[in-house]
Amino acid sequence: MPEINSFEERLTQMISEVKACQKDKGYDSCMKCENLIGCELRKSYVQVTYESMSKGEIGGFEF
Repeated sequence: MPEINSFEERLTQMISEVKACQKDKGYDSCMKCENLIGCELRKSYVQVTYESMSKGEIGGFEF
């Protein structure tokens, strides 16, 4: 089994935090939340997701 790298660990943690927030507010998606725009948790999640996809490299990545 391959070792999970730090980008994947951070992403896994951030997903847990976002899901916990959604559960606390009774939502199944951030899109339903009135705090979506300007939400620091969501902003951090997007940043960590990008870093995970690009593995910390600056520039583009392919889906």
